[in-house]
Amino acid sequence: MVLTNEGEQLRRKSLEFLWMQNRDWVSMAEEGDPLIIEGGKGLRVTDSQGNSWIDVNGGYNSVNIGYGRTEIASAAYDQMVRMPYFPQSTTTVPTIQLAKKLAEITPGDLSRSFPVSGGSEANETALKIARAYHRRRNDNKRYKVVSRKGSYHGTTGGVLWLGSNPASPRGDFEPEYPGMLYGPQPNSYRCELGGTTPSECAYRCAKAIEQLILDNDPDTIAALIAEPIAVPLGSPVPGEEYWPMLRDICDRYGIVLIADEVICGFGRTGKMFASEHWGVVPDIMTVAKGIISSYLPLAATVVSERIASQFAGEENYLRHVFTSSGHPVSAAAALKNIEIIEKENLVDNAAKVGEYFKNQLMELKENHKIIGDVRGLGLLLSIELVSDRRTKMGFPKELKVAERLNQKFRENGLIFRVGSEILNIGPPLCITTSEVDEIVSVLDRSLGELSTEVHLK
Repeated sequence: MVLTNEGEQLRRKSLEFLWMQNRDWVSMAEEGDPLIIEGGKGLRVTDSQGNSWIDVNGGYNSVNIGYGRTEIASAAYDQMVRMPYFPQSTTTVPTIQLAKKLAEITPGDLSRSFPVSGGSEANETALKIARAYHRRRNDNKRYKVVSRKGSYHGTTGGVLWLGSNPASPRGDFEPEYPGMLYGPQPNSYRCELGGTTPSECAYRCAKAIEQLILDNDPDTIAALIAEPIAVPLGSPVPGEEYWPMLRDICDRYGIVLIADEVICGFGRTGKMFASEHWGVVPDIMTVAKGIISSYLPLAATVVSERIASQFAGEENYLRHVFTSSGHPVSAAAALKNIEIIEKENLVDNAAKVGEYFKNQLMELKENHKIIGDVRGLGLLLSIELVSDRRTKMGFPKELKVAERLNQKFRENGLIFRVGSEILNIGPPLCITTSEVDEIVSVLDRSLGELSTEVHLK
């Protein structure tokens, strides 16, 4: 353990030299951040001062098997000793085994994987494959991509312009990438098309996407990309009609359907992949995070045989490469991670404990008028806070609701940072009901205090 004064020295060095994700060093210095984490097991991590914390979201909804699994380290070490990388135009045993495993566990005819380093790269790869697929078929007018308002698909140059997230404004990076079209989200709590039930909202939103396609010439649309459940909007679960309708729309207009399972995949929603809840097989599926529980960088773009077959032939290959694509150490770690998920039935645990967690949050809603909605599936859950349940109004910015909650959570031993009035919850899949009770107890106390402070009775 690092001594207290050494921990403070490290913190100061981080403020001087490190550029962290979505934080600025001035506010971090004022708030006593960043925490420097030195160890972890399950949901719990230990900082450089020796304090224990519960990581409510398991990294970025990504440490699916929990912290401290030395089996992953051993698998990575063994592979690194055996072969740490590979010569050009070759591959390695674990990379082949991982591709085969993904073909076995992904739905339908998804069978060929292009491994990359992260979710943004996986979605960039999916867009390139979709556009190149149409060109291979001499359908050269297709370049436009339909995504949905409020979605998030990454931060690299192309996928940055998919969807939109108020927490990630894009003004610094204009001009916008050409050919981006935006449809509505099937969020029945705030359905922009006036749907009053999940089914009605799902139907109207799917029909609106079809109309968007018709209004912008279907023969110019290359792909439609969507997360099965959109986390930035607080994990609204679409009505049963929605995904089958999207599949039908894409089939009728010759559009490639891309399911972004970067967060939803590998058990997060109580099935191995969220698309399985609706029996839909996309043309391309992107995966990351849970594929390796973030123990190392890894993601993949998994493609159906129908799409992949267009790239066979010496002069027909996909012009696309990343230095770390197919890295054998990450592949070996991912195989062990998937083995743990399967052997320990973590997908079933996500379904069962997720249902328990959601029920506990519903009980909180009964006791706290500040909670407008509880939603989600498996261990992908959200609470939306409101100042008035009837009008669904939020809170004035000057009340600093998110900042108040962040401070309360920190005082009560939770690493649970929120940026708006939506509290997204995505813990490791190994969470127990007793750990759920610990988290819910802090939420109960914190929301009660907040309600008093903002004079919400």
